[in-house]
Amino acid sequence: MDVTIPILILAIPLFMFLLLGLLGMKMSHKLAGTLGTLGMGTVLVLSYYTAYNYFFSGSAQFITEGGDRLQALIFDQTWLAFTEKLIIKIGFLLDPISAMMLVVITTISFMVHLYSMGYMRDHHGVYEHGFQRFYAFLSLFSFSMLGLVVAPNIFQMYIFWELVGASSYLLIGFYYVKPSAVSASKKAFIVTRFADLGFLIGILVLSYYTGTFNFTQFTSAPVEGMAGVFQVSENTAMGIRNIFETSAAPMFMGASVLTWALVLIFMGGMGKSAMMPLHIWLPDAMEGPTPVSALIHAATMVVAGVYLVARLFPLYLMEESALTIITVVGALTAFYAAMVACTQIDIKRVLAFSTISQIAFMMVSLGVARPEIHEGLGYMASMFHLFTHAMFKALLFLGAGALIHAIGSNDYTAMHGLRKYMPITHWTFLIGCLAIAGIIPFSGFFSKDEILSACVGYDWVAYLWMSLVAGLTAFYMFRLYFLIFWWKEHKVAEGHHAPHDQPWTMSLPLIILAAVSCVAGFIPFGKLVSWNGEPYDFMAHFDWGVAAVSLTVALIGIGLAAVMYARENTLPEKFKNALPRLWDWCHHRFYWDELYMFITHKIIFGCVCRPLAWFDRHVIDGTMDAMATVTNKASEAIKPLQSGQIQMYVWYYLVGALLLGTITAVCLL
Repeated sequence: MDVTIPILILAIPLFMFLLLGLLGMKMSHKLAGTLGTLGMGTVLVLSYYTAYNYFFSGSAQFITEGGDRLQALIFDQTWLAFTEKLIIKIGFLLDPISAMMLVVITTISFMVHLYSMGYMRDHHGVYEHGFQRFYAFLSLFSFSMLGLVVAPNIFQMYIFWELVGASSYLLIGFYYVKPSAVSASKKAFIVTRFADLGFLIGILVLSYYTGTFNFTQFTSAPVEGMAGVFQVSENTAMGIRNIFETSAAPMFMGASVLTWALVLIFMGGMGKSAMMPLHIWLPDAMEGPTPVSALIHAATMVVAGVYLVARLFPLYLMEESALTIITVVGALTAFYAAMVACTQIDIKRVLAFSTISQIAFMMVSLGVARPEIHEGLGYMASMFHLFTHAMFKALLFLGAGALIHAIGSNDYTAMHGLRKYMPITHWTFLIGCLAIAGIIPFSGFFSKDEILSACVGYDWVAYLWMSLVAGLTAFYMFRLYFLIFWWKEHKVAEGHHAPHDQPWTMSLPLIILAAVSCVAGFIPFGKLVSWNGEPYDFMAHFDWGVAAVSLTVALIGIGLAAVMYARENTLPEKFKNALPRLWDWCHHRFYWDELYMFITHKIIFGCVCRPLAWFDRHVIDGTMDAMATVTNKASEAIKPLQSGQIQMYVWYYLVGALLLGTITAVCLL
């Protein structure tokens, strides 16, 4: 494959960032937005072309005669060479999941660019202050995320991983005059930095014992210089190799070094994908513009952790204890976020906790994936749900943006009965809700059902737990839907215009994403993406019994939401009063933020930092100040010695000579 197109996929958004960042303020708002959108549209076309060639061209570079898909290293250039083994390269790796992510990232990013042309200006056509800067940041984020998913080695991934974090910080804090936005951006940056420290340590441990940073060597080809830690054996007809550990692997605290490395790497994924207990940044990140929420916190950045685990999945298969940790963390996070979403009144925060829960679904699916369980169904199901979720969650966030733009508030209590005023937003939002609830034939039904089927093959407890979460998902999403579009008639405030659908730049992305959410479930995803590159017919493992149960659970959740919220009544208040403590805990996010504040302010700052600060001020600074004081006093005392009077100098000389003579005489005697 010609390297020109892959290079352009990365170069165009980087160029748009530099152009809009340096010269954007000298352009008109419309020109800056148009250039940014056209640039991303070009990347969209190039990415679709690349993915189409990879999946459907039949080239020997991408696919074997048996139909197995290969990893294709399009280019791989040395950037930094420290030693013979410690070499950092920059390249472009094309395989099933990176090709799929090219489609996801560019699709959502282009929709957000187009949508923002309407969202980032008011009803009078006045653009937001910093509009050009906003598009520059969008381009930087797109460049960072694209560089992350096509990285051929884990060090390049880490570089772009950090750049994604910086882009997120800039976009969340776009409204820098708002203290809440500044606080949210700092919170996101700091929390993910702690997680990324674990990621970096994991990279160093893994690369130290394997002698490589390259994904192809981690997961496909023999690794040289492995110091007896791992062995490599042939696997599958296409010759892909997996790495298996031996008894020579070093141990630490009862776990192998590979387990520690993989858990630390997963820690980085926990931060980016907002898994407990590193989830606290994502709800506050809703302070950024709503298109940012759709791009970063629904469809692309937050799935980076899922993508990381999927990229290293053959290594994770070697350590089932690491996969068990992923499963447990994902299951707890999914339930927690679903419970909290049931009680939020800010529509963006409902969607934020929904995102946390759905990302956790994907993590659980990877955690339960085993080659012996439906031929690795969990891996394919996780990637399938990543794809479908990106589309319908971006749709829901952009729909929320249209509602906020029309009403001027994030609070659902300011909405109600909007179906008559905003029909396009209403129908597209409903499609998004049906998709995420898992109603047939929408895309979420197929991808979520495959996750539940994988859980059945792994453990019935996991299946029942995740089925409960699926039911809660249907409930809280339709709670939100009914409260916004039904509940009671909307009252237009005196002196205000009635709410209405937004201009075509905002409505067209909603329609396109809604259409994709209707048909994406019918994509033969297993034939394109699987854990070992072999075509996978997931319909052969489709369990209609599991599907019937999950559909029934979803319908029960929707029905309960309809009874409680379709028409104004006292049931919600009665339920709240019946379980006040549970409601308070869910409404206050189980007091995780308060716990973090207690740990940081009371323990770290109060018990650790404050005594250290006292020691620094009074002991270290005091010692230095005392030395300075003694020096000053001594200099004041001897200052008369430099009086400039010749008589005094002669007198000092005479006294000194006499003392020296006396001392000499005494010594001689």
